Amino acid sequence: MTLILDDAAVRAVFDWRRAVGALREAYAADADQARFPARRMARGDHGWLRTLSGVPAGEHLMGLKVIAASPRNGRVSYLIPLFDQRTAELVALLDGHSITGFRTAATSALAADVLAVDCPLQVAVIGSGFEARNHLRAVAAVRDVAGVRVFSPRPQSRQRFTDDLADLNLAIEPAESAESAVVGADLVICAARSRDETPTLLGAWLRPGMTVISIGSTLPEQREVDPEVIARADLLIADMLPEVLEETGDLIAARQAGVDITARAMSLSDLIGGSVPGRERPEQILLYKSVGAAVQDLAVAELCARSAEEQGRGRDLDLGIHPVEK
Repeated sequence: MTLILDDAAVRAVFDWRRAVGALREAYAADADQARFPARRMARGDHGWLRTLSGVPAGEHLMGLKVIAASPRNGRVSYLIPLFDQRTAELVALLDGHSITGFRTAATSALAADVLAVDCPLQVAVIGSGFEARNHLRAVAAVRDVAGVRVFSPRPQSRQRFTDDLADLNLAIEPAESAESAVVGADLVICAARSRDETPTLLGAWLRPGMTVISIGSTLPEQREVDPEVIARADLLIADMLPEVLEETGDLIAARQAGVDITARAMSLSDLIGGSVPGRERPEQILLYKSVGAAVQDLAVAELCARSAEEQGRGRDLDLGIHPVEK
């Protein structure tokens, strides 16, 4: 039978710590380009489709995420089918909306756990929405957080961020500017882009020892950090290295400004797999940049499917979709 999980079921079974553990396992295994090829995008007159596919090492489920968007109507749908690698059977269909946010934040938390200085973290959050809240929850699940400053342009948004995360029992202070939020931070989480794509984090604000998480620039036309952030990074860790270097607006702008990051850029799989070191000195400035990857979607989706099966959540598909002989 094929298990169907809607967004409510996904949220009911999800666990941050287990998700970070699943991602650590996935990135420590073979996560190369053959298993997890680059994203593909089809553009039409009224919408676009993006696909991220992958076949994890071992006996994990294989699958893909399909993103269907209607930009004119401001609507997006996410679907994740999971298949058994041995039998090709359709094991599960999941609404991928929350999984997309969960996997991004959980992967960032994995990177932060490895890269950030070894102490209770002072965290700066630029942004107050869905991704920003998820990122703080994810980081708090794996690291001790000493305090948080959050900046968002509207005071109401900053207050809503604080209220929504009250259950974490963290000292969260609103900041009047992005620059003031960053002062004294060990970990800077960039989880919002400006409407005009002006960078929201400037390299001039960074201090030795900081770790920066940047998730908001995934396309050539998008910007989140300025070229000086890239220039000051002693090491850039990317979830999908070729895509981060060639297809994100921040790295394109850095190259145009004469910044060559190639020798300082490594993949997250190399970092978690142990083939490259992370932080080697306390004063280093480290940058993790994410565009999203199928390895993340599949690790979290499989975790949710297994958990739902254990807990008796979701429902079985009435109509069978069966493999055929070829």
